[in-house]
Amino acid sequence: MGFFTDTSVCIGCKACEVACKEWNAIPEDGLEFTGMSYDNTQGLGADTWRHVAFIEQNKPMGHAQAGVEHADAPGGGPADMRWLMASDVCKHCTHAACLDVCPTGSLFRTEFGTVVVQEDICNGCGYCIPACPYGVIDQRKGDGRAWKCTMCYDRLGAGLEPACAKACPTDSIQYGPLDELRERAALRVEQLHDLGVADARLYGEDPHDGVGGDGAFFLLLDEPEVYGLPPDPVVTTRDLASIWKHTGIAAAALLGGLAAVFTVHGRGGGGR
Repeated sequence: MGFFTDTSVCIGCKACEVACKEWNAIPEDGLEFTGMSYDNTQGLGADTWRHVAFIEQNKPMGHAQAGVEHADAPGGGPADMRWLMASDVCKHCTHAACLDVCPTGSLFRTEFGTVVVQEDICNGCGYCIPACPYGVIDQRKGDGRAWKCTMCYDRLGAGLEPACAKACPTDSIQYGPLDELRERAALRVEQLHDLGVADARLYGEDPHDGVGGDGAFFLLLDEPEVYGLPPDPVVTTRDLASIWKHTGIAAAALLGGLAAVFTVHGRGGGGR
């Protein structure tokens, strides 16, 4: 099971952020006005498990041309700018590095294929934070433990959809079986291309990418970097087995060398 977030129909209402906080009893995160955007939560963190980004661009949408007045443009004026709204969340990677590095088993894979942190087992070591290729996991100030989206694991077990998907008024956030969501997403991209939105593309839906596909993937209207997403994410523990193998070989060689030295010195001492 997973999320498909269609950013082309996101209106930036932040209902998903509010629903996530209410259901999961997440503390408020300051609500500081940055002066750089209408977005006052700024990014994902221990106290923000769903984050709606507001991205302003001097770029028209679809068949509209910059500097040309269009009847359907805001106010009937030139269609020379657009807002990109995007609700970000933990990607629930198929190959999740956070699972690989957690020493206590606090992070686990659920029966729905999602990745969840058990806060009562987390010891606050923080290993999972640099392991995440998306920078999603965070430690809560004054607490020290790691927190992130659980895809409302308790709701899923009761047959309910996650709170954010339930609250989304435009169905920008869709929940369901990943195979079905991928088919639906591919059709939506084709539809947008036919409407002249040539930059529409899917992100994180490919099971053969660097993380084995995301359990939460997105339809984007521009390059991933515009949304603050890595263009080619790779599971950070990909080379871990190879590293340990070479470390073991080096350690064995070192021990072998030390044994040889002691053997030589031992024989020399006996001769004297």
